[in-house]
Amino acid sequence: MKAMILAAGRGERMRPLTDTTPKALLAVRGKPLIVWQIEKLALGGFNEIIINHAHLGQMIEAALGNGEQFDVDIFYSPENSALETAGGIANALPLLGNDAFAVVNADVFCDYDFRDLHAEAVMLQEDTARKAHLILVNNPYHHRDGDFVLRNGLIEPEGAPRLTFSGIGIYQPQFFQAIPRGQKAPLAPLLHAAISEHLVSGEHYRGRWVDVGTPERLAQLNQAIDRPVST
Repeated sequence: MKAMILAAGRGERMRPLTDTTPKALLAVRGKPLIVWQIEKLALGGFNEIIINHAHLGQMIEAALGNGEQFDVDIFYSPENSALETAGGIANALPLLGNDAFAVVNADVFCDYDFRDLHAEAVMLQEDTARKAHLILVNNPYHHRDGDFVLRNGLIEPEGAPRLTFSGIGIYQPQFFQAIPRGQKAPLAPLLHAAISEHLVSGEHYRGRWVDVGTPERLAQLNQAIDRPVST
């Protein structure tokens, strides 16, 4: 089964760290953020991984290679400039194929079990009535208003309480086919349109999840060495 790791972001909030290093290669506990994702995906049963990149992308390719060191096959979807989330996924569709696939942000750190993500991908593949499945988390201090409402297993457009989208999800490839390859496109409008038609399911993950979006959060994560970490 295939998964995509989104690694094309410039990481403006991470500067100056990202002036010379792609955000995906910043280290947590001595290991690049993206390697944590690759290893968890491999354990979860995802044996083909597509990675998009833009800023300093050749450094990502040099560090990860073809994936042999992780016992997976890695393929790359380079972008001259970042195409945003939906645009990046649409650009990579020839590599992603015709089956449902996972998408994970390179800059999140969590204990979510990707074997559950694999199982959900299998179910979504068989349930063509749904377009996507999102993993939601408790709202962090820097995003207190959240993104979506989860009710009876479906993402709802309105209501409370709201939860935060984790950057981890499963999608049908048809969800992105209307976006021309190479065109910038955000994910939110696609999601909101599908949510309004009750075509997006979700789940609430209550374990550890960190959006490693600033140098301060990266430092805090690296200092939290006394808490167990799942690999």
